[in-house]
Amino acid sequence: MSLAIDDDPAQVMEITGLSMAARAVAVTDPAEAEKAIALLMARYPEQKAIGLPMPKPSEVRLIRLTPTVISLLDYSKGFGHTDLVTC
Repeated sequence: MSLAIDDDPAQVMEITGLSMAARAVAVTDPAEAEKAIALLMARYPEQKAIGLPMPKPSEVRLIRLTPTVISLLDYSKGFGHTDLVTC
C-alpha cells in the first residue's frame, strides 16, 4: 500500500510531509480492534460528552499498516524533493 500524510498548502512548493510504502493486513482479532478503537477515541476526549456510540469491531474494518519505506517530502528544496528512509 502507498500513502501520504500532509496538509494541503496553497503553494505547491510549500509541500512538506511523509510518503510511505507499507504492508497492509486486516485486523481480525476483536481485542486488538477494540484497543485500536479506544486509542483513536482517546485522541478526542471532548467527544465523550456528546455520547456517540462507539462502533463494535464487527461493524468496522481496521487495517494495520507496517511501513517498509518512508520518504520525507520537502518541496522547498525543489519540486518533488524527498529524503528516503528505509525501515
